Amino acid sequence: MKLLFVVDPPASLKPHKDSSVAMMRSAAARGHDVLVCEARDLFVRDGIVCAPCATLEVAAGDAWFRVAHTGVFRLKDFNAVVMRTDPPVDTDYLLATHLLGVAEANGAHVLNRPAALRNFNEKLAILDFPQFIAPTLVSADAAGILGFLAEQEDIIVKPLTEMGGAGVFRIVRADPNRNAILETLTRHGTRAIMAQRYLPAISEGDKRILLIDGEVVPWALARIPQAGETRGNLAAGGSARVHALSERDRRIAETLASWARAQGIFLAGLDVIGDCLTEINVTSPTGFQEITAQSGHDVAGAFVAALERNFARAVRP
Repeated sequence: MKLLFVVDPPASLKPHKDSSVAMMRSAAARGHDVLVCEARDLFVRDGIVCAPCATLEVAAGDAWFRVAHTGVFRLKDFNAVVMRTDPPVDTDYLLATHLLGVAEANGAHVLNRPAALRNFNEKLAILDFPQFIAPTLVSADAAGILGFLAEQEDIIVKPLTEMGGAGVFRIVRADPNRNAILETLTRHGTRAIMAQRYLPAISEGDKRILLIDGEVVPWALARIPQAGETRGNLAAGGSARVHALSERDRRIAETLASWARAQGIFLAGLDVIGDCLTEINVTSPTGFQEITAQSGHDVAGAFVAALERNFARAVRP
């Protein structure tokens, strides 16, 4: 297969931990052509979406790629276009999904589907599954959030467009900074944020559960907060521990797996704290390398195998 990965600059990717690197290594090892471009490279000419792309030779180690050659390609000429650009989901990101949507109309096979990337905010998507979430409020009104705090006594507040734990705060009723935090996050009442009851089970880890083409990866990556920290995100200094899914984890994952596939979400990363679903990551879910290293389960291999099956279904007469 001929695969295009729409990624952040390849030199900025961390070969020892980045899931996009694991995907590309696995694809190359299975004999597929691996090309990359950045979202900002996409352009439309005569109604056809194209991009200047680099064909990579992929290797192990820190020097994980070499550019073999470059050229301009039509996205519809790839067997799959894998969108792996990191958030924030800002105007530039949304415009890229619109261009990818045009490419899809041209006949390109884009994963995750551009409409899904636009329609399912990674924080707000959990509201479709109230049976699995903690008490939650979404609002730009600081007074309303303070009322929610009075009810719950201990809450987490976070912006709706960031990743890696950016902008996440824990607030208790006696916190002298609560008003300042809410003013900052809501931009003085002009931007909605999410507030959720604080879950003490975060001490056992913020679990990442991966869904690949409707299948549940049987291992979760628990991201354990540092001492004195409420965020388990690896980007915020959390440590990684992999374990088999619990019965509750599997119930959540299996419920969402069929939904995700129906929505055109080929790859999703569910965040679960204790028994509660907290996020549904659809932009660039990670955790592949940590799960593989600790469990032996080849997540990247499973991802590429699913791409192969997906391609085979598409070409079957």
